[in-house]
Amino acid sequence: MSFRAGAILAFIVTLLTTWIVGGWVGYDQIEQDSQEEAFRYRQLVANELNRYLPIPELIAEHPLLTAALTHPGDEARTLRTNRVLQRMAHIIGSSAVYLMDRTGRTIAANNHQQQGSFIGRNFSFRPYFQDALQSGQSAIYFALGTTSDVRGLYFSHPVKAADGRILGVVAVKVQVDELESQWHGQTGTDRTHMVVLDTSGVSFLASREAWLYRDFQPDRGPDTPNRRYADQPIKPVALSRLGSPLGASSASHLVRLEQGNRSREYLSVQVPLPRMDWTLQVMARTYPALWTRIAFMVAGTLIYFGACLTWLYLRERHRRESELAERGEQLERRVAERTADLERSNRQLLDEIEQREKAQTELQETQQELIQAAKLAVLGQMSAGLNHEMNQPLTAIQTYARNSRRFLERGAPDMVDANLSEILELCDKMAELTRQFKVFARKSEGPPASVDLRLPIDAALKIVQSQATSEGVAIDWRRPEAPVLCHGDTIRIEQVMVNLIGNATQAVDGITNPRVAITIERDGATWVCRVQDNGPGLPADSDQIFEPFYTTKSMKQGLGLGLSISRQIVDALGGRLTGHNRPDGDGAEFILVLNAREETA
Repeated sequence: MSFRAGAILAFIVTLLTTWIVGGWVGYDQIEQDSQEEAFRYRQLVANELNRYLPIPELIAEHPLLTAALTHPGDEARTLRTNRVLQRMAHIIGSSAVYLMDRTGRTIAANNHQQQGSFIGRNFSFRPYFQDALQSGQSAIYFALGTTSDVRGLYFSHPVKAADGRILGVVAVKVQVDELESQWHGQTGTDRTHMVVLDTSGVSFLASREAWLYRDFQPDRGPDTPNRRYADQPIKPVALSRLGSPLGASSASHLVRLEQGNRSREYLSVQVPLPRMDWTLQVMARTYPALWTRIAFMVAGTLIYFGACLTWLYLRERHRRESELAERGEQLERRVAERTADLERSNRQLLDEIEQREKAQTELQETQQELIQAAKLAVLGQMSAGLNHEMNQPLTAIQTYARNSRRFLERGAPDMVDANLSEILELCDKMAELTRQFKVFARKSEGPPASVDLRLPIDAALKIVQSQATSEGVAIDWRRPEAPVLCHGDTIRIEQVMVNLIGNATQAVDGITNPRVAITIERDGATWVCRVQDNGPGLPADSDQIFEPFYTTKSMKQGLGLGLSISRQIVDALGGRLTGHNRPDGDGAEFILVLNAREETA
């Protein structure tokens, strides 16, 4: 074989190899991206289900629902039930909360005064009613409302009598707009789309409006006769399966979708969603794999020609070295004389190279140890800080739960309902605390917000006054009548105020006539909030109180992270937090300064 023929064959082999390897890498990357998108949305759905799943069971425990089912002809009692359901729907953010008897007829609903009310309508054909009635447990179902023509998740639970008999079913409907809006934010490009399919392969959630209520798997047969999509027409999708590409797993396959006069190729990845008979299908465009193949072919071509040029260069160099060797015979004596010097120089160079390589290795090991130590330090600080900040709302929840038990024994369901509302609010705040905890690692990315400073102080006082340490402490909250608008975030400011007020109540423990004063005053372009106590004051080394893990309390009262975390929160909001002993020597004073915001029309 001639040199030219061999070079052409090698070039063709290089192109084929890079084409295959590029496709393997490209499809593998597309599949990984699709699985990551599927995992994120799967977690989103799981969080939404876990959020609403226990709510119907709690509502079913309300004694007014049992009374309404036991005395269906009592109009006054039914009216009170309607109002209670209306208040519950407002609290949990649900579009519908309604009560059905054993026949499926709705006897009470939050929309009893609205056009298209559920009162009198029979939903016995719905699986969420049948499952709750037959199993005696909670049920979940997705459907298109026959009355409202709005998609939603239905959570249901049986209402039982004291002897365990099932009297009816209470249902809560939650619209899926939030799920779909967050979905659109994740798949806003034309590269990746997602649809959620039921057991019949019909899409009821889609990142593209044109793919909603379409049959993606027509070979599975018709939908069950439960009127899941009411009178909505279901159209099939022109989808053909092309097989699994090289580099993708068995869970993925290529499909071609006909869209009008155009056809597009997608990599389809299907994963099941939690608790429901749903399938999430991620549809990713395959053109990135083509560009990856082209990039690999270009790189392979460059490497091939680079190798050819290198080979030609080495061959030419060898020819020249041969010529020089012939001419260099006369220089042998001079080369021999300098050989010893060159050998000594080479040994010195080798020693220096060895020493530098050793130093480089030690430097890399030291850097890795420093990085690992920094990671462990940050992890420990964040873990301890979260434990500290979650302790106060948990204490308040425990107090509300104990009070609710006493109110139940006294037969005061309204107070129990109020306590449960407070517990739900505290749970939401605890969830918000975990989301806001990232402020300790980086600055907030949210837009500036206008916050009424009185509201987080009110909420903080509720938490602190529910603790045992605040008993007997006179808290003087000089609340301004007009709104106090400042630049900040309600949850994070409330964290700071809970810490400052809680520290003040602990500082006056054991003091005669313990007092804590809270004031707000305007100072130019800022609002100044002062928290004062009549305790023993700060220690001499008060400059260290904002350092992590510095505390004058026992380990039972705190870890010394509260003031450090509070200062980080205030710094992130563009404010200042300082503390010192009062000039009159009667206790300590902490000053919170936040930028003022003007009220807009």
